[in-house]
Formats: sequence, C-alpha cells, structure tokens
Amino acid sequence: MAQAMAAASELVTPLKRPFGSDGFGDGNISSSSINGSVALGADDEKPKTRRREADPAAALAAARHEFGEHGGVNMSIEASATFTVMEPDTMRRLFAGELGPDRGDMYIYSRHFNPTVLALGRQMAALEGTEAAYCTASGMSAISAVLMQLVGAGGHVVASRCLYGGTHALLSRFLPRASGVRATFVDADDEAAVRAAVVPGETRVVYVETMSNPTLAVADVPMLARVAHEAGAKLVVDNTFTPVVVSPARLGADVVVHSVSKFISGGADIIAGAICGPASLVNEMMDLQEGALMLLGPTMNAKVAFELAERLPHLPLRMQEHSRRALAFASRMQRLGLRVLYPGLPDHPHHARLAAAANPGYGSGGMLCVDMGTEDRANRLMHHLQNTTQFGLMAVSLGYYETLMSCSGSSTSSEIPPEDRARAGISPGLVRMSVGYNGTLEQRWAQFERALALMQPPLPSPTAAAAAATALLHHKAAADRDVPDAGNSNHRKH
Repeated sequence: MAQAMAAASELVTPLKRPFGSDGFGDGNISSSSINGSVALGADDEKPKTRRREADPAAALAAARHEFGEHGGVNMSIEASATFTVMEPDTMRRLFAGELGPDRGDMYIYSRHFNPTVLALGRQMAALEGTEAAYCTASGMSAISAVLMQLVGAGGHVVASRCLYGGTHALLSRFLPRASGVRATFVDADDEAAVRAAVVPGETRVVYVETMSNPTLAVADVPMLARVAHEAGAKLVVDNTFTPVVVSPARLGADVVVHSVSKFISGGADIIAGAICGPASLVNEMMDLQEGALMLLGPTMNAKVAFELAERLPHLPLRMQEHSRRALAFASRMQRLGLRVLYPGLPDHPHHARLAAAANPGYGSGGMLCVDMGTEDRANRLMHHLQNTTQFGLMAVSLGYYETLMSCSGSSTSSEIPPEDRARAGISPGLVRMSVGYNGTLEQRWAQFERALALMQPPLPSPTAAAAAATALLHHKAAADRDVPDAGNSNHRKH
C-alpha cells in the first residue's frame, strides 16, 4: 500500500526547474524572509553562472519554463484562494516567514503569493532584465502601490509634465489629498529643470514614461537616473508603450512599471499590471505589516496570469510588426503633409536618443500621433476612419491587433487641466493611434487615404508642416519659461 501511494505521489509531483536553474531567469525565491515576505529574485546562495540576456526575446526564452502539474507543456493554473497545511505549527511558521514559496514550496493565501502569478512574474523580470517582478490587477494599481511604498506620507515626487492622465491625477490630486504627497511637474527633457525641482533629502521618486503619453517624447533615462540617484531618489519608469523595444532597467531605472493590459496582453481583453525591480523592493511591498501590495491587495487572478504567460513568448514578434506598420504609416502621413509625431522618423527630435536606447531589431514602437489642428477635425477624421473606411476603431487603450485611435485631450489626457495640457504639448486636435497589424499594410493605407479625402473642408496646404511636426515636443520656448509653475506643482522649496 505504501509503495502504491509513493508511486501515485510521483505521478502528481510537479516538474521542478527544468530550465534556468543555474542563474538569471530561474526566478528562485530567496530565503531572506521577514514577516512572511519573500524576495522574488535569483537565489543569493548560488553563483550566477548565466549572463543576463540583453535581448528581451532571448531573455524570455532563457527564463525558467513552468510545466504543468502532470507534466503538461503549459503550466497549471493554481486557482485556490487559500492553501491547506498538514500541521498546526506549519501555519505559524508560514506567517513567521520560516516557510514559504522558497522554503518548502508552501503558500498561505493568494493575496500574498500564488504559484501561477509568481511564474508570470519570473517571465516579466526576464523581459525587463530586473531581479524580480510582481504582477498586479491593473497598471494603475502597480503605479499606485510603487509610489505609496517609495514616497510615503508627505514625500516629494518630481514627474514629467506629460504623463498618462490617470497617473497625472494620482500625483496631482489623489496622493496629495490621501497622504500629503507633493508633486512637481517639469519638462523631463530639461536636465536643469529636473535638477531644480529635485530636493535632496525630500524627493523620493523621479517618475517618467519611456515614451510620453501621448506626445511620444523619449525619456533620457540615463540622465534622469543620474539626477535621481545623486539626490538619493529612485527613478521609476512606465514602459507600457515600449515593452521589448526599450529596457529602462538596463539604462539606469530602479523600477519599471507596466499596464500589462496593453501591448503585453495584446487582446484588449485583460486588465493587469506589473512592477519590475529589485527583489528587496518586492520584499518590502509584500511585507505582511507594511507592504503596499500585501495590504492594498491589488491581486492578479491566477487565470489571468496563465493567459498572459501564454502570450508573452510571442510579444517580441508582435512588437516588431506593430513597429513596422507604425513607421510605414508615419512616413506616408508625413509625405502627405500631415503633422506626425513618431520617434522612428529621422526628423523627430528624439530619433537618435531612441536609436541609442532601443534594443536592436524591434523598431520604434507601435504608437504614433497625428495633429489635425482642432478637436473638430480630429473627430471627423476618426469618424471616417472607423465608420466609413473601417481603418480602425475609436477606442482608448493600445496594443490591440486592430488600430485604436482617440483624441487624447478629450479622453486619456482629460484629467490634466487644459493649461497643463497646453504646456505639455497636447493639442486639442492630437489623434493618438495604436497601430495594429490586422489586414495588409496596403489595404489599411488605402482606407486611411479614403478617409482623408472625405474630410470637408479639405486639409490645409502642407506648407511648414515638417517644422510643425516637432512643435509638440519642444517645451522650451521663452514664453513657456516665463510662465510660473504655480499651476503645475503643489510643492514649493523653502
């Protein structure tokens, strides 16, 4: 009987660490547990014999593969909210941090750790080249948790003037009201302005997006990291627009956040987020008594984690096609005299910066903007593109296989006050496009040209359009410098 039970036990034992068990990408959980929190990085006691892959696709391929419980090629979904123990003292030891995912492969509760969600976190850490990653229920929950953990009550943040509207509202309204956080918004491309805004000993975080939403300015991550670190602050970078294309952690970012709902998901059917950074930060955020992730509870569902883990391997291929289409459309739109913002265009002011920062082979990303001058013209163009020619869909979000388009000033940037939108370069007629890859390129371009031809009155002459195409990215005009920052900051130096 005992032999039969042992044999049965072998049949259901999960296959453990078949790949990546000797270094980067294995995702072992270290034994430095405090109050039940554990580090989600490489095993500190093992020598790291595998070099960290610089190419995201190679890093994903090298990451530890999770087999299913019975040897299936896909990992199992651990859908349980709570986990049983065989002895009463085991529960005490779990809460004391003596046991856990890294010690005995044991779990307490899925708000703390879940095996399927941890497996996705290992993939995200490999993708971004960080020591650890933790996946959350949404991108905003990832951003909120990181800022609350790093900044604390009454802390100071220096943030890019041009951000996703929800992040701007979080920093300018919610966190100041909820915890006294002070935020100063600056032109993140101006090193002098960033340095002037940073207060040594008070500024806890410098926050930017790799490509600003929606104007597609490319952050100078090495410069921002240098300024932040000299002041004892952390650089947090939102890489939602450019997964695979840019790896901010390799350029100096301390923490990388994602709305996984976008390009990483690719299906416009999942809401999720991720925090990628040092194991020590994930440890801190999962602390049972003081961790923002543990106590706020933005828990990812295990079924969602499974679906995302299945999609990550083909993310590099998808991003290549998003980028290819976006560059083709941007080039053709510009030749028609349209005012186009796309960092892949040679005359974009940050073209060289992106070329230096980007991972080779993935292009310049799948986002572009076309400025129609007025909101009315933007809306009429989008109406024809969706309802007349079926070029794309009027919808927020990005990363879908269909092209998605929205007028940023009246949608995803509407939380930003009008005067701040103007200073950030978000014009009323700016149409943001997430370029999809469904259909053929020529088919979609013909649809775009037809919609353009239906515009009444016709488009203005392309005179001076090339110069105007970069105007939204230049926030250094003398008039702008003369405007006091009173409306852009709730922090004042003394």
